Amino acid sequence: MKKISILSVAILAFSLAFSCNQNKKQEIAEPVQTVEESHESEAVLKLNNGDLWMANAETTEGVQKMSQLVANFTDTENMEAYRELKSTLEAEFGTIISKCTMTGEAHDQLHNYLLPMKPLFKDLAAEDLATRKSGLEKLTKHLSEYSAYFK
Repeated sequence: MKKISILSVAILAFSLAFSCNQNKKQEIAEPVQTVEESHESEAVLKLNNGDLWMANAETTEGVQKMSQLVANFTDTENMEAYRELKSTLEAEFGTIISKCTMTGEAHDQLHNYLLPMKPLFKDLAAEDLATRKSGLEKLTKHLSEYSAYFK
């Protein structure tokens, strides 16, 4: 199970690094920063001058699928069910990343929206049920906020 989780994270990181054309040249004297780290350090989600950002259809469909998965999750006392939910959500997350065609500031804002989900996925595999439940609540709330920033 750990091998699958590690493999999923590796695939996700690889997809994130290469699917969004975020290759930036670094000076040798500068510390190397991954795409993910650079996005996380700037992760302030904002509107497009008061308007919603235009997202590609695959992204919106993926977020809707993730929202539906958490909305339909009823086995809240089953530790294994959370692991299965986490795996399914991470697969959908990976699909969103791999089908990313957005560019510019809309792309950056999408990543500001997506990246905070990663620790919530980890919470779904926590050792205690309370953390899993809390992570699910936070993830549900976060997914519901998509339409406040993207159309």
